[in-house]
Amino acid sequence: MRYTIVTETYPPEINGVALTVQDLERGLRARGHSVEVIRPRQSDDDQQQAHELLVRGSGIPRYPGMRFGHPAWFKLRRRWKKQRPDALYIATEGPLGYSALRAAASMGIPVTTGFHTRFDEYMRDYGAPFLQPVAMRWMRHVHNTSQATLVPTCELADFLNSNGFEDVVHLPRAVDTARFSPAQRSDELRAEWGLKAGDLAVIYLGRIAAEKNLPLAIRAFHAIQAQRPDARFVWVGEGPELAEIQRAHPDFIYRGLRTGSDLAVHFASADLFLFPSHSETFGNVTIESMASGVPPVAFRYGAAKEHLRDGVDGAAIEGKDETAFIDAAVRLACDDALRESMRENGREAVAKLLPANVARDLDDILHRIIAIRSVAMHAQPQPFDSDPLLAEVEP
Repeated sequence: MRYTIVTETYPPEINGVALTVQDLERGLRARGHSVEVIRPRQSDDDQQQAHELLVRGSGIPRYPGMRFGHPAWFKLRRRWKKQRPDALYIATEGPLGYSALRAAASMGIPVTTGFHTRFDEYMRDYGAPFLQPVAMRWMRHVHNTSQATLVPTCELADFLNSNGFEDVVHLPRAVDTARFSPAQRSDELRAEWGLKAGDLAVIYLGRIAAEKNLPLAIRAFHAIQAQRPDARFVWVGEGPELAEIQRAHPDFIYRGLRTGSDLAVHFASADLFLFPSHSETFGNVTIESMASGVPPVAFRYGAAKEHLRDGVDGAAIEGKDETAFIDAAVRLACDDALRESMRENGREAVAKLLPANVARDLDDILHRIIAIRSVAMHAQPQPFDSDPLLAEVEP
């Protein structure tokens, strides 16, 4: 099969969506399929690979380091008339993703979309809560134009179904347990952090941005530090809030952006992971933490609801109870024996979340929509020959 993946974010950008999309691409390719990736050009020296099409992009206002792709309706139609994909996976709801969706619909190409980000929640986190209903209507319109909307949790599937989304399909996430492993723990790295044997390393790993609810992580750490003066707080990642946090908390340890095996070593070398976000659709870092043998403290939704057993693998906090989050963080920080038992339990809980299984499931979904679309194409003509909203910036 020839598949096309359309995404507004992709490595070398580092975020959960970019890395998830790359894993899906690699998984489909490993199953013997041809996979084309269409994405925005990220810089002037970003070189297009043989399997890629790069389009123009622009930075996202108030979200440094992230870009959206410009509409490419005409360009995509020309490309696909020469070499037609059997099916598309569109990972993002931006201008590029929407133009690809409409171009595919005009040509009768079956499409799945991925629901990766709660943009309606982001509106609130970035000071525009009045735009939440607008964001929800836009996402519903985009996803309901596809043949299937893929989501990482049953909880999110229920939420979307109750908000008018159609054809929602559960596609679980995976974690590379060979890379994220307690075996990656490094005493040398812990010594770089200023820790002695038996000292406590608390870690936050992820984008350092407003939507991650980071003031709660800081309050939780200060409560831990009051009970464990040996505790150090390690921050791994970049983002728009980093400079302010560094200014206010120079005693924290800042390690910047880490990738690959270096990232895995940083995760496994910690003792407790604080993840206070309310806005994740999944939260890959939760299962990466569990695979690394580092108990997480997280709110019980997304990956934490799907895979984290409260009191067994870490702490899963109901609702948005910040006091309970802080109390759980202090309890785990002060109980070395409990954390040690959680190390093995957490790794065992995610052991079956294999990337190859996710690629197989996505392949099955794509085959299914190809078959359904084939029947529909023979039953009636397809609309969407053009769309006035999709005027391209670049012909």
